[in-house]
Amino acid sequence: MSDPRMSELGPPVDWQGGEVDCAGCACQDLLEQQGCRVGHACVNDRYAKRIDRFFSWNPEQAKNFLSHPYFEVRAVAAKYVDVFHLPQLILDPDETVRWSAAVRLPPKHLLTLVNDPHREVRIRVAARLDPQELDAMIHDPDYYVRQVVARRIPENLLSLMMHDADFTVRCTVASRIGDAWLPAMAKDEDAAVRREAARRMKAWQLLLLLDDPDWRVRYEVASRADRNHLNRLANDEDELVRGVACLRLGKSATGIFKLVTQKPAFQPF
Repeated sequence: MSDPRMSELGPPVDWQGGEVDCAGCACQDLLEQQGCRVGHACVNDRYAKRIDRFFSWNPEQAKNFLSHPYFEVRAVAAKYVDVFHLPQLILDPDETVRWSAAVRLPPKHLLTLVNDPHREVRIRVAARLDPQELDAMIHDPDYYVRQVVARRIPENLLSLMMHDADFTVRCTVASRIGDAWLPAMAKDEDAAVRREAARRMKAWQLLLLLDDPDWRVRYEVASRADRNHLNRLANDEDELVRGVACLRLGKSATGIFKLVTQKPAFQPF
């Protein structure tokens, strides 16, 4: 019976497109020990799944393939090799190999990769680097790297990222920054950032956002602000804002209860 994996990936060929030749393989002895199988678990195969299966069966072989000319072999070997051999992959010419190594590198070696030219490598570094050392990446050119940094950097350093160029990064900052900085973030040019700040501000601080130009921010204010600040929002131009303000004030308004409770849920941002 044919192997279903072989039909899924196609016939076994090596990384250069030629026929897999067991006779010239350095691991030929493993074939006799059932440590590999053509079309299923083979380090000479083009496909990463078969290469991965080879190393999962023979992890001790990984250190012997860290200089293999095919990048997939080096990248998969990085998953299985002992950590003492991983640092030699930091300068590998292929980014796939470098980010595979970055997943397992000892922390002291990660700093070497904070300026790696490929974003996928830097994302993995930002996810694993000691939070106290993440200040080295707060100005990374990639927004997602900075977003990962904003999720993990110590709270006392978040003020350094308050004015990041990307609003999603600033939203992350607003979700974690100390309370003392929230009024400043409530003045952000982007409504999503202001709303994130409003969610965490004290009820009395929300007075700062009573006249926010975005109805979704005003809705957050109307939902949580002190009741003595709600009269203005009870006359808001937006129906939902008016409705929630009137309900909290106990005011009767035709159709308000029906409006607030039955209007389809909105997607804020």
